[in-house]
Amino acid sequence: MKKNGNQKLAIFSAILAAAFYAFNAPISKILLVEIQPTMMAALLYLGAGLGMFGVNSAQKFIKHKSSELPLSKLDLPYVIWMILLDIIAPILLMLGLSLTSSANASLLNNFEIVSTSIFAMIFFKEKISVRLWFGIILVSISSMILSVSDWSRISFSLGSVFILLACISWGLENNCTRVLSNKDPMQIVMVKGFGSGLGSLLIAFTIGENLPQSKYLMLALVLGFAAYGLSVFFYVYAQRDLGAARTSTYYAVSPFLGVIFSLLIFSEIPSSTFVIALVLMILGAYFTSYD
Repeated sequence: MKKNGNQKLAIFSAILAAAFYAFNAPISKILLVEIQPTMMAALLYLGAGLGMFGVNSAQKFIKHKSSELPLSKLDLPYVIWMILLDIIAPILLMLGLSLTSSANASLLNNFEIVSTSIFAMIFFKEKISVRLWFGIILVSISSMILSVSDWSRISFSLGSVFILLACISWGLENNCTRVLSNKDPMQIVMVKGFGSGLGSLLIAFTIGENLPQSKYLMLALVLGFAAYGLSVFFYVYAQRDLGAARTSTYYAVSPFLGVIFSLLIFSEIPSSTFVIALVLMILGAYFTSYD
């Protein structure tokens, strides 16, 4: 009975993580007008780290004693890979967002299901059923449709390619985080936030990007706390009971919420190609989640 309760809580945590992350693409698209891509990626993760540091400090102030296990030296290889991949992925996503529509980017984020599941099968021998394979194939076909900018010459959209590469990076990172999922989620988010954020900030300054105006800087930090901080926090909790592959399937609701937010915010009229890709993506997400 307790296990069933834990499963339900884990599923709720995965969906909550998805809801927080859904704001990322449409709001980032707006902020990218004022903030350069690598700097934007840095601020998002720094927002996650600073936000969770504030929550952690508040808990200590009220003398809330945590029963969570801290990270140890044995976790260091996974922590290093987690940070490096979290530097690469958001930079690729921001570059992609600057070159394609917010709705397109949100829908392509579903490819993270594919990469997470494949890496989970390779590294952790997680079982992928026939139903899940069918869902993966549908998501992959939909992603290919969204990535082609000119069907007469089969030329690919550079923005879509960047987003798919970000999804592959996050798929591998999800499996690194899965190894650490029995440790303190708040500590994991702080390590992710400060490690990846400072790394991206160093890259941003190196390539000549500058800090934005204070109001845009604050908005990026707040978005980072919600979309990367709280989202990762609940994602790690979900992975404890669901595993990397199953958590990513429940998390698949996020891109569809992102599409809805994008269409509403930017008043975008979807093309026929986008609608076809959307239908395939919904079917793919259904089969993966139902599995």
